[in-house]
Amino acid sequence: MAKVLVLYYSTWGHIEQLAEAEADGARGAGAKVAIRRVPELVPAAVAEKAYYKLDQRAPLATVTELVDYDAIIFGTPTRFGNVAAQMRNFLDQTGGLFAASKLAGKVGAVFTSSGQQHWGQESTILSFHHLLFHHGFVVVGVPPATPGLHVLDEVTGGSPYGASTIAGADGSRQPSANELDIARAQGAYVARVAARLAAQPVPELADAAA
Repeated sequence: MAKVLVLYYSTWGHIEQLAEAEADGARGAGAKVAIRRVPELVPAAVAEKAYYKLDQRAPLATVTELVDYDAIIFGTPTRFGNVAAQMRNFLDQTGGLFAASKLAGKVGAVFTSSGQQHWGQESTILSFHHLLFHHGFVVVGVPPATPGLHVLDEVTGGSPYGASTIAGADGSRQPSANELDIARAQGAYVARVAARLAAQPVPELADAAA
């Protein structure tokens, strides 16, 4: 049984919903799943005034626990086509893990959200991949045969790079059924790849992660 961590930052709850769908997909594929979130950096008074979702259920993650999982699925909203500062701040604390190759050989994947269609979804995921490659992750996206990726009769997020949703300019749009299905497909895919690697690890990766 692969151990999968879904690690996310969510401002208004859209990424939180996708995180839960990713976790459902991974569990459905037989994985043991944990959901964690990274700390908020915005002062509480400012966050409340901006209607941030402050009642998220997932406990806060620690950097040291990342080594305990076979796969990590990262979720972050876009910020001008790049990773949100809250997630970036957390990842910037993983230098010690990088120096010791503690994350090498794990499966990594990314999902995201944006205010409008496109608007940096793919660039955010691809820029996140740079960090995963530096750590030695085996990077996966969404299987290209996933039916939801081929929907043309509705506005929807999701690409082979990773699941995504569109929040709307005021954050009022919620993840659609199709977007959640894509997230579940990604979670299941990550779990299956992680289980296969755990059962028969690549020797070079096993040595690096030791």
